[in-house]
This record gives sequence, C-alpha cells and structure tokens, in this order.
Amino acid sequence: MASYPAKELQDEFLSAIRKSQETVIEAVRTWAETVRSVTPKVPSVRVPLAERLPKPEEVVANAYDFAEKLLASQRQFAEELLKATTPLLPGPGQAQQEQKETAASAG
Repeated sequence: MASYPAKELQDEFLSAIRKSQETVIEAVRTWAETVRSVTPKVPSVRVPLAERLPKPEEVVANAYDFAEKLLASQRQFAEELLKATTPLLPGPGQAQQEQKETAASAG
C-alpha cells in the first residue's frame, strides 16, 4: 500500500497513543505497589460461585475478540458497498458498466 500524508499522521497518532498508554501503565503499577505496601494484610474471603465468574483476562479477551469481528464485518460491508457503487463513479467503473449495458441490449 502506498504511503500518503494521512497515513503518516495516523502512524504518528498511534505512536503517541502507545506512549501515553505506557505512561499510564507505569503509573498504575507504581500506584498499585504503593497501595499494597501501605495496606494491612487481610484474610481472603470466599465468595460463593466466584469460580464460575470469568477471569478479568477472559473478559478483556472476549471483548476485543468481539470488537475485532465487528470491525472486520464493518470493513467487509464498506468494501462491498464500494463495489456496488463503483458503476456510478466516473472513470473505469462507469465505462465497464456502460459496456455491459450495451452488450446486454445488443444481445
């Protein structure tokens, strides 16, 4: 795929987002370690049916799996919509459609 100014901006934007995410992760790690070091030890409590609840990692994975499928579906929809409207666009798409119509009416 060719590079274009918008792609370069997208790459810079994604890079900035990743850097800010790394900063937040480090801040949360530091906060969690501080909280753990100053809070007293408490005995664990057994919550009924807790083992049947999904783990936090599973919740995150499932949410992103769903989002990935949804995004792929939306991309496929957009690509098919673009193909369906190609005959209306000026240029090769229109010329091809006109040739098909001419061939169909001649036949």
